[in-house]
Parts: sequence; structure tokens; C-alpha cells
Amino acid sequence: MTPRVRFAPSPTGYLHVGGARTALFNWLYARRHGGVFVLRIEDTDMERSSADMVTGILDGLQWLGLDWDEGPGAGGPHAPYFQSERLHRYRETADRLVDEGRAYYCFCSADRLREEREKAEAKGEAWQYDRACLSLEPARVAELVASNAPKAIRFKVPPSRPAFDDAVHGPIAFDSANIEDFVIVRSDSFPTYHLSVVVDDVDMGITLVIRGDDHISNTPKHVLLFEALGASVPRFAHVPLILGADKKRLSKRHGATSVMDYKRQGYLPAAMVNFLALLGWAPGDDRELLSKDDLVASFSLEGISGGNAVFNTEKLDWMNGQYIGQLDAVALAGAVRPLLEAIGLATHPVVTDPVTFGRLLELLRPRAKRLTDFAEQAEPLLREPVAYEAAAVEKHLSLPGLAEHVDALSSALRDVDPFTEAAVETAVRDTATARGLKAGPLIHATRVAVTGRTNSPGLFDVLVLIGRDRTRDRLAQLISFLRSQHSA
Repeated sequence: MTPRVRFAPSPTGYLHVGGARTALFNWLYARRHGGVFVLRIEDTDMERSSADMVTGILDGLQWLGLDWDEGPGAGGPHAPYFQSERLHRYRETADRLVDEGRAYYCFCSADRLREEREKAEAKGEAWQYDRACLSLEPARVAELVASNAPKAIRFKVPPSRPAFDDAVHGPIAFDSANIEDFVIVRSDSFPTYHLSVVVDDVDMGITLVIRGDDHISNTPKHVLLFEALGASVPRFAHVPLILGADKKRLSKRHGATSVMDYKRQGYLPAAMVNFLALLGWAPGDDRELLSKDDLVASFSLEGISGGNAVFNTEKLDWMNGQYIGQLDAVALAGAVRPLLEAIGLATHPVVTDPVTFGRLLELLRPRAKRLTDFAEQAEPLLREPVAYEAAAVEKHLSLPGLAEHVDALSSALRDVDPFTEAAVETAVRDTATARGLKAGPLIHATRVAVTGRTNSPGLFDVLVLIGRDRTRDRLAQLISFLRSQHSA
């Protein structure tokens, strides 16, 4: 049988990290085993779902390169793939379960249910539905239905021990005595998650359900529904949750959780896929950098850990830096140019000249962990006038007579020919020696002059990149600054 897996997000939010990892595991399994990856949108929560969120989910999956075989935009033999367009199927199935005596109408008000729960809690007892409506006489039920009394539909939980062999955790069993007759259709006639997800999995022939550990408590209910519908129960694999560094469930307080936020922060999709795959899964060896093809070839359910995974931003930064290092020059330029355009530097001569732009990117590449680092590091080299960081001024611009020393360096650089890294370094060091200085203070002051910062790529590389004239202009700006500070 061809494996069929699915990712079924709810468009009540954008694609978050946990959902993306679940989608990735499903996608890898399908590609590894020649299966079908189905994308299904669970949008029955009409108040919280939105078209924008659907678009955000699709954009996130497409950015990661997780293409789906069936679903929105791709079609397929089990369309539609939006639950909001499948409501008739859920209602038909619920009616069938009622007719077969496997479910029943519940006319209990929300107030009654709340009062009963509060009474039990006051006694320190757990509460579950008392089956009050199961004992109603058929005539009374017919009378209430005819009067259009508000009603839900509850599944009649049979006396059994629903069990499943989880591909990650092993055999898991529950006592149905601890499972109340759960609602499958609410009083507003909309299906609950339990009914809709099982009906969809049956209709779409899903053979394996890979989802988060937080669904384990739902699975016995789903097993019971599969059995009540006379359908094959798919295999289940519940994957570990993703935690923040504080070992609490990953949330907005830990930083970005939307996948597209990571795109905006300068991460490459290949790096993000690699990183997400290793959150709770391992290839069985020491490899950490794995291409998508490597991941497909290595992926197995046996490699999924039963323990929770920790989202380590430092590890993601390191991994992204490795992928940035592997980009060819054309791809890197194409990725960075829009970031420079966003800060108004796309028309700078250094950026518009392919050769000089390529030199700039190679100068910045070793220090870049995110694509945004290129824009952040390039801006002080391209922006006029130079803005001096307060820390740089305090640390490197207090040397007595520094304006005169910098002026002397500017004069020396006027005569350097050719203007190469080695020749510029010699001019800086010779100027320092001639003026009775160690080279360090003059080098640091020059760095502040041309970048405004205490740290930068190699200074002599920077000077050659921006050229003799702009270097001397920036030295002149620093001289004016130093003299104005002195006169003040």
C-alpha cells in the first residue's frame, strides 16, 4: 500500500515552528517511501480562521520547499481539502453514528454542565459527563428534536481499552472508563476536531499520522471513532514537543515562532529545514549538516526521540552561517541585494558594480550568521556621513593629538600606489612609527573613522574596498569631529 501522510494545520495563526517541524517529518516520510503528502486545512473554527492565515501557512511551506501532492492549489482525488467545505460529510457521519446507536443527542445546557463540573471540583473529584441524555426515552428525544431544542451529539464510548502501537513511544493503552462520552457535533451544528479529523483521515486514506505529543490524549478517542466507522486505524507517531531554552514549551516569549519571521530575520530555508529536522530526530550518526536529499535518504521513524527537543537559536545561527558559507556568489548577491534595497542602499556604487559588490560580500561573509548581518555590516561602510558609536568614541578616540596623527595618515594614503591591502597596511604602520605611536591606537582610530564602530571586517580590506578618496573623506570627517570635541 502506498503510504499516505498528512499535515492538517488550523489557520488560526501563521505556520509556527512546531507545525513546520511536523509538516517536515510528514514530508520526509512521504518522500523517503514514495508516498503521498496531503495538505489539509482545518478551518472549522470560523471565528478564528482567516484567508490571510491560510496564505501564511502556504507561504511558509513553500519557503521551506515542502511541496504537497494533494491539497490547496494541487487538487487531488479527495478534494475539497478545506474542512469548511466538507461540513456535510461530518454531519452525515454523525447522523450515521446516531442511527447505529454509537452516538446520541445531548440536550444539556452549558450552565448545567458547568454546575456539575463545579460541584465535583468542590469535592476534589474529577468529573466527566454523566450520560444524562443517554437515558432519555426515544419519545422524549423525538419531542425535543421536533421542537428544535439546542442539541449536541456525543459519541457513546464503549467499554474497552483503546490501544495503539505508537511508532515513537511503543504500545499505549487507555481505559475507556476514564473517557467521557465526548462531543462530536456542537450545538451550533459544527463538528469538533475529533470527528472532523477522523472522517478526513478515513476519506483521504491516511495510513500514518505523524503529529505532536500533545495529541496523545486525543488518540484513544480517535481510535474508537475509526473502529466505530469500520475503518482501518492508521499508524500513529507522536513526536516530541519543542521547548525553549528554559525547557518550557516554545512560545512567543522565546522570540519568533512563525516560520516567515525566520525568513525575515535572514535565515536560509535549507538551513531552517536542516535545523528543524534535528529537533527530535537524528540520522543515527554524527552528521549535523544534511541537505534535503540527505534528510530524505536518512529519515526514519526509528530516529525520532521520545524526549522533548530544545530550540537553540545559537545552534540555528551556526548552522545558517554554514549554509551562507556554501552559497555561490550569484545566489548570495541575489539574497542580500533586497535587504540593502530595504535600507536605501541598493543604488550605492559599491552595490551596483558587480565586481565591487562581490568583494564586499566576500569581506562580510565570514562574520555573517544571517543574511541580515550583511546589511547590518555593510551599512556603516556605505552610509554617509559615518555615525560614530558612543562606545567607539569613548574607547578609541581619546588619544592626545589624535587629529594630527590621523591627518598625517591621510596625507600618507594620498601617495600610496597601488592602493592595495599590503601597501595600505604599510602606510598605516609607518605613519604610527614616524609619529612615535604603537600601530594599534592609529589602527583603531582609523576603524572608527571609516566604520564608526569598534569592530569590523579586516581594516585594510575595508579601506581598499571603499577606495582612497572615500577613505580620506572619512578621515577628514573624523579630524573635524576630534577638533570640534577639543574646542568644546
